[in-house]
This record gives sequence, C-alpha cells and structure tokens, in this order.
Amino acid sequence: MEPWRRLVAEYETGLGEDAPAPAAPSEPPVPDGARDAWLAATLPVLDLALGAVAALCAAAARAGATGPLTERGPDPARVAASFGSDRLLRLDGRPVEGFAPLSGFFRTADGWVRTHANYPHHRSRLLHLLGLPDGTGREDLAARLADADAAALEDDAAAAGAIAVRVRDEDEWRASAPGTAARAHPLVRAARRADGVARPAAAIGGEPEAGGRRSGTRGGPAPLAGVRVLDLTRVIAGPVATRALAQLGADVLRVDPPVPAEIRWQHLDTGQGKHSTLLDLHDAGDLDRAQALLDEADVLVTGYRPGALDRFGLRPPPGVVRARVSAWGDAGPWAHRRGFDSIVQAASGVALVESPDGTTPGALPAQALDHATGYLLAAGVVDALAARAADGSGRDVDAALARTGAWLLDAGPRDHAHPPAAAPSSSATVSHGHRPRVTTARPALPGADDHRSPARPWGTDHATW
Repeated sequence: MEPWRRLVAEYETGLGEDAPAPAAPSEPPVPDGARDAWLAATLPVLDLALGAVAALCAAAARAGATGPLTERGPDPARVAASFGSDRLLRLDGRPVEGFAPLSGFFRTADGWVRTHANYPHHRSRLLHLLGLPDGTGREDLAARLADADAAALEDDAAAAGAIAVRVRDEDEWRASAPGTAARAHPLVRAARRADGVARPAAAIGGEPEAGGRRSGTRGGPAPLAGVRVLDLTRVIAGPVATRALAQLGADVLRVDPPVPAEIRWQHLDTGQGKHSTLLDLHDAGDLDRAQALLDEADVLVTGYRPGALDRFGLRPPPGVVRARVSAWGDAGPWAHRRGFDSIVQAASGVALVESPDGTTPGALPAQALDHATGYLLAAGVVDALAARAADGSGRDVDAALARTGAWLLDAGPRDHAHPPAAAPSSSATVSHGHRPRVTTARPALPGADDHRSPARPWGTDHATW
C-alpha cells in the first residue's frame, strides 16, 4: 500500500468505534496529477501531504459532501505548493524571511541545538536565559552556545519559557519518554463527551444552500455552510486546520490577544476565508465577549498547551466539538512544553535523517508536520460534526505535531538520492489586493482554484458572528 493511502487508513482506524459510518466506501480518490519535486526529501514528505489532504476529503465524503472535493484526488503539485506556501508568499512581489536571525541550528559543546525565536517574547526569554543583552546577534549567540551543554540548555529553556531543543537521532527519540508518548496514540484522537446535547446546529454535507447547491464564494464546495468555528490558534498547524474548515464553508472567527501580535506575513499566509478579532481574556469584558462567542459556536479549535485556556474560565457549551493541536500531545513528560514544527523535527530525529552530510542537521523542505497535522485535525472535526449530527453529543478531537512526525519517520520508503526540491510553476499561486499585494499558494483541496476570500488584516473585525 502506498504510504499516503496507509496514512488515510491509519487515520480512519484511529477514530475508533465512535467514528461515523461512511455512507459510501471511504477509499480516497487517486491523486490527480503528476508528482512534484517541490517536497523532495529523504522522508516521504509528499506522501504525508497527500495523505493528510486525502483524509480530509474522505471525511467530507463521509459527511455527505459531493462534487470535485470527493470525486477528484488531491493534485500533488497543488498540495506541495500549499505545504511550502511560506516560500511562495510574496508581499508586493518580495519574499518573506521564514525564520528570525536567532532561530535555527547552533553547535554546542556536545552536539547541536535548535532554537525558535521568531516571536519577540521567545527571543527575549532565550537571551535572558543565556545572560545576553537584547541586541545580541546570531554570531554572538552562536559563540555563547558553543560552550553550552545541549541537554541542560533544553531543560533550562523549557523552565524559562524559551524554546530550544537538543538535536537527537531517531533511535534516541524513539527510546525516550516523550518519543514513546508520541507513538502511544493514533494520528488523531476523537472521543465522545457526555456533557449534554448540542444546541440546534446547521446540517452538514450535501444539503443545498438557499437558491442552489452548496458552493463557495469562488465556486468551491461548502459542506460546512452554517457551521461556526471559534479559532483560538496561532502559527501554522491550527490556522491551516481552520483555513481548511473555512474553505469547506464554515464561518470561522479567529480570536487573538492583542499582545503579542501575530507575525503579519504568517497571518496573510494562513488567514484566508476567516474573520479576525482581538480580545484580551485577562479583561473581564473581553472574557464575557469570548464566552458569548463560544456559547454560539459549533466548534472550538485551540492551539495552546494543555490547560492553558482553563485558567481563564472559558466554559465550552454542551455538544460543542472541541479540537486541539499541540506540539507534543497531551500525555508524556513534554506535554506542557512549547514547540513548533522545526523544533519537533530537531528533537525527533527528522533533522538528522535530512542531514546533507550525515552529521550537520537539516530540515524538511516545508513545515510539513504543521500543515499535515492541520489537515488531519480538520478531518477529525468534520467527522466529529457528522457524528454530532446523529446524536447531538460533542466530541474532543486532538492532534499533535510529534505524532505526525512519528508517522513520517515510520512510513518508508526513504529516498537518499532524491533530487533538490524544485520550485512549482507560477500556476500554483494567486494574488490579491494592494498595499500590499499578497501572492499566496492556491488551496490544496480539490475543487477550487482560490480560497473563499483573501486573508483580512489581522485583528480588524468585530467580535461577533
């Protein structure tokens, strides 16, 4: 069985007895088009990407969707371009810098570490931990880390709220407690909750909109029309999941705190089809507004560490689908640690598998763990909504970057002689707006050549449905 098909099968097996029975065979359509070298790597990254998108298409079919979304397989070139969208993004024709100067691999006294300092508060915490001034550049950071103990730095960074991990090989990761925890659960976990019946919700699937069949604003399928999704996520995986739900027709409202601000280009790259508002949950009035939004939501998607939202006192209503994406999962010794795609790659052995010379750590050609986990989480949400339509009960759905990484490491086969990643054609992108004019990758989902709407400016919408 091809790895991408195996991923779809493993996703569906992981749903357990609570999964909705498919109305038709859930065999995903064969990918529509030639394979693309944009995601060329030692590990089967394109298979991961195709499988994750195909899993969402299959979930939509089980929910009753029809049309190109379920009849055509994902286009490998379009999927590859979407997964590498940060490298295709242009603002007024200019590319963006994906990583800040203090993010990346650094040698230590006993190996390598990878840091993540794209957000100002993570950068400040890292420098404070190392006793370095705020104006420190990459060369000075490298000089300081050259004498560091990698394992001690990893633990100290976690305690300080900074982000740095020791680079491991895959065998060490598999034998470790966090690596074992990453393999203890399926790609996506879904469980029924007995907390009451949902409020009346929009039907999903093949029911037509008033005046015609369900279709998106740009002609794409809209099986989730009328479904309200409250999006409390950041960075890539969570926003990719909610962008996919928006592409399927859901009304998605992203809520962020005003500080720290989201990285502007990152929101423009993954914010299509959504509204964006700002609420400070430390403020009583804003907390009340957030609760009112949640009370009318069908789905709550969060991208925070386990328990991070509980301290604010938000109360999900009965029957809501609660979906969560995290770096390391909700079990094991690293459950409460911060993490990003690049950090998971470094800690789990992926970086050494992709080494250009066998010793220097490398990286996947895209933030593929983020993107794939986002599509898998979206598939879990669609299946949970279909199950809820049958019994009114809510579901908990969760996915983790480390679980997706474990699948990739175990998938095989590996291609040690792969060619360099090749840029996709210009047909893989679409442009909108002015000041700036934003060029982004086209949607990965089949059936639409563009997103339902371009990303709106971050934080400029009202906190209302």
